[in-house]
Amino acid sequence: MRTQLHLRAPDTTLAVPLFAQIANAITDHIRGGRLASGDVLPGSRALARELGVDRDTVIAAYGDLEAQGLLTSVPRTGTVVADPPRGASVQRGLARHVGFALDPGPAVFENRPDPPGAIVLAAGVPDLRLVPSDLIARAYRRAMRRHAQAVLGYSTSTSGHVRLRTALARMVRDARGIAATADEVMVTRGSQMALDLVVRAIVRPGDVVCVEALGYRPSWRALERAGARLVGVPVDAGGIDVDALAKICARTPVRLLYVTPHHQYPTTTVLTAGRRARLLALARKHRVAILEDDYDHEFHYDGRPVLPLASMDRHGVVVYIGTLSKILAPGLRLGFVIAPRPLIDRLARERYLVDRQGDHALELAIAELIEDDELGRHTRKMRRIYHARRDVLAAALRDQLGDRVSFQVPTGGIALWVETAPGLDADRWYERGLDHGVVFQPGSMFSLAGKRVAGARFGYGACNEAEIKLAVRRLAQCARP
Repeated sequence: MRTQLHLRAPDTTLAVPLFAQIANAITDHIRGGRLASGDVLPGSRALARELGVDRDTVIAAYGDLEAQGLLTSVPRTGTVVADPPRGASVQRGLARHVGFALDPGPAVFENRPDPPGAIVLAAGVPDLRLVPSDLIARAYRRAMRRHAQAVLGYSTSTSGHVRLRTALARMVRDARGIAATADEVMVTRGSQMALDLVVRAIVRPGDVVCVEALGYRPSWRALERAGARLVGVPVDAGGIDVDALAKICARTPVRLLYVTPHHQYPTTTVLTAGRRARLLALARKHRVAILEDDYDHEFHYDGRPVLPLASMDRHGVVVYIGTLSKILAPGLRLGFVIAPRPLIDRLARERYLVDRQGDHALELAIAELIEDDELGRHTRKMRRIYHARRDVLAAALRDQLGDRVSFQVPTGGIALWVETAPGLDADRWYERGLDHGVVFQPGSMFSLAGKRVAGARFGYGACNEAEIKLAVRRLAQCARP
């Protein structure tokens, strides 16, 4: 395929010959990286017509550049950009530096690439091998076939397609006890976008925001970007320490609390019923917004799942975030916010400035899967699979590492938290695990204070039972003194 050059016509008023002007312009394209080795230039007749010059002028320009070693003629192909001479200075792409002051932006945890072929016990990622991709693809095609004009144009709804909002409202009402309507739901491109929009709408520079002292670092970065002053609240076997939070609220105004009560991230503990009631009363008393991140509600295995704080909220203090990433796949980028209508309207105005609307074809497809209970059937299937994987991981840890780690088997979720025994440094264990082809998350990754933590998080959703057993055997080798 021939490359479009986009050259200006040579200036006949200049003393520089026309062929030299053309050759200089092509040289600039090569030096600037806009033409790369192997790019095929237009034929001499075509370029001559485009520039309004004689063909002989273009032939002369090409000949001059061939003499310089910048172009070469290839039989049955044409004139091609040559490989640069050894030592030649050729810029690849745009300028290396911006020519203006640049805000460095928020600090983000640097994810290291996983070793090739490693078993990854990290991040609570679902098993993408089990995603019902055929069902999603068929539903997407139906949405495009039946509603192409509606989903391909601009929409008046910044909150997401009403059909998916309605389906989500029914889903959280039936499964999570949240009495929301479609107007109280916003669909977002993942839960991180939902969190960011809520933070933009509520938090102002200087506001005190309380977070779990062991928690989800990307949420902290979004809060810090908004200018929040983060204050950590201890977490124990009963979830976030509400008494400690009350003392903080007594000392200083708190604008927002970010909390993961269903399966605390990363320790997987469940916030007790008594603490839930006290937390809601405390938020109402001090007018604190509670941002509840319920990232894996669907996967609960032992007993009845605890309902979200949002299901108990009668005073409009809870903003609820959910996601379909753990049910389906993170690449679909489907999250949602449930909140009183005034906040949803405010979020819609924020969202309009950066995204305007989501993928309405995908939203229609997922709405159909919810309505037909295809999503429900898939969730029930995955719940059985993840339940079995949890038990396999717990048994393998007891068998292979019983004297080096201790843990409580989580009642749900797709990750398990272990506490490491004295003498087993989780960060060094993590480094040795990488060398043995296993990836997990040491507790320091979740520390607000950035300190080492005698604990680690193992995600079991993305690995089958054989992979889990092999990973634990390798980790046991790494844990030996």
